[in-house]
Amino acid sequence: MYVQMKILGIAIDPHTKGPVVLLRDVAERYTLPIWVGLLEAASISHALEGTRPPRPLTHDLTRALLGELGGEIPRVEVDALVDNVFHAKLHLQLPEGERRLVDCRPSDALALALRCGAEIFAAEDVLQSAAKVVVREAGAQPDDDSWKEFLEDLDPGAFGKYKM
Repeated sequence: MYVQMKILGIAIDPHTKGPVVLLRDVAERYTLPIWVGLLEAASISHALEGTRPPRPLTHDLTRALLGELGGEIPRVEVDALVDNVFHAKLHLQLPEGERRLVDCRPSDALALALRCGAEIFAAEDVLQSAAKVVVREAGAQPDDDSWKEFLEDLDPGAFGKYKM
């Protein structure tokens, strides 16, 4: 079973000083941290902010190629956590109804999802093993101190680290 997610933002892990993409489910019960590389974080950040670099990044090129070929990516999934490495799949919709699943890194899946307007999902078993459960009243927003404390308490070993 899969749970729909959204990108909450990008943070810096205070221990490793590396970027962490934070996903939150739409019901706001889980926060899933996924450690990514600097270049991948920059690509995701460009898409989140709606900025365009002077020349297309690899993810922009991939989206353009897919569009030229009549394909689209309606959905991406973070579908596994194996030996502390997250795995993801792109759902490709090709012309004439053909569908394909493509294995990829979660950072690439997220960067493409933002550019293609794809829905983001995470496998429930991944959430059970790697997500931080958010305990608060429905609709309430975390204050700055509790959010800062949450980020500082993130431990790459406990949640799984995205290995380069």
